[in-house]
Amino acid sequence: MGSHEDIQQYRKEIDRLDDEILRLLNERSKNVIEIGKLKKQSGAEANLHTPAREAEIVERLTRQNRGPFPNDAIRSVYREVMSASLSLEGPQKVAYLGPRATFTHLACIQKFGQSAQYIPVNSITDVFNEVERGRANFGVVPIENSTEGVVNHTLDMFIDSSLLIYGEVLQEVSHNLLSKADRLEDIKTIHSHPHAIAQCRHWLETNLPHVPLSEVPSTARAAELCADDPTAAAIASDLAGQLYNLKVLKSRIEDNINNFTRFLVLSQKPPEHTGKDKTSIMLSVKDKVGALYELLRPFASHGINMTKIESRPSRRKAWEYLFFVDIEGHMDEDRVKKALEEVKSRCLFLKILGSYPAHS
Repeated sequence: MGSHEDIQQYRKEIDRLDDEILRLLNERSKNVIEIGKLKKQSGAEANLHTPAREAEIVERLTRQNRGPFPNDAIRSVYREVMSASLSLEGPQKVAYLGPRATFTHLACIQKFGQSAQYIPVNSITDVFNEVERGRANFGVVPIENSTEGVVNHTLDMFIDSSLLIYGEVLQEVSHNLLSKADRLEDIKTIHSHPHAIAQCRHWLETNLPHVPLSEVPSTARAAELCADDPTAAAIASDLAGQLYNLKVLKSRIEDNINNFTRFLVLSQKPPEHTGKDKTSIMLSVKDKVGALYELLRPFASHGINMTKIESRPSRRKAWEYLFFVDIEGHMDEDRVKKALEEVKSRCLFLKILGSYPAHS
């Protein structure tokens, strides 16, 4: 009997603490609103996501945390607290390659939280357009996948765009088999995007070898097709399952469990320094012996770590190559500035796409 009374006592204490958390959240929000007013008075944009401030808050709290509440959860909780706080100052509009419930949508939520206003659009070009025309504060586009490589369309858009990279998001690509059905045996068709089907090929051949596969434009569309058909299943994300009220018949059916997609956040404005920044550049070089070595030598001589280099033939001239390069450091740092100046003198074209906080 005592244990039931003890549980009730603990629950009463939790209720009291929740009341206090609610009071403090509202107190915090009042301060956020006051900061928004001061920003408006000084002409600064009020409802702008500030990754440096967000990182500073989360780092300070995780450093102070003595547990048992986990540090990872602090990051998640405060992302939502800050997302809701920004929405008090005005809608935070984020354009992304739709439809809803795709991995791009998940990456957006990971970056901006549930309270942002998300605008799904039909193409990578449309994402750039929404941000360039000021209809969205930010855009989110895929840039590379750990198994399929770089997204060339995104690279091509940067050549002529005035937009800057504001941040990056690494989103784990984890596929679930979703359906209205209760058992694998009831499945007569499996819908998904061709990439998702390819990434789950081994599991499908082992577990459902005779079930026909139907390729559709997105994993979200696959989930939508299952909403009214209990004999169909979709390979899609958790979010798609929630959106279309589907059961998870089997989770994490991807063949490669270390499958991540990297997304870039686009903006008209640069973010503040965080001290843990990276810089992305695009450059082109004539295809001749030793050209690339000469081009990249300044990074080594100035002690700058290059974390990524991706090449592709230029669409503009034969025998020219475009390179997309990521380096550690901020473009305003002396050593980075000097290295970029040296590189610029050795190539046909160089464009700095932005310095932004490295994914943590």
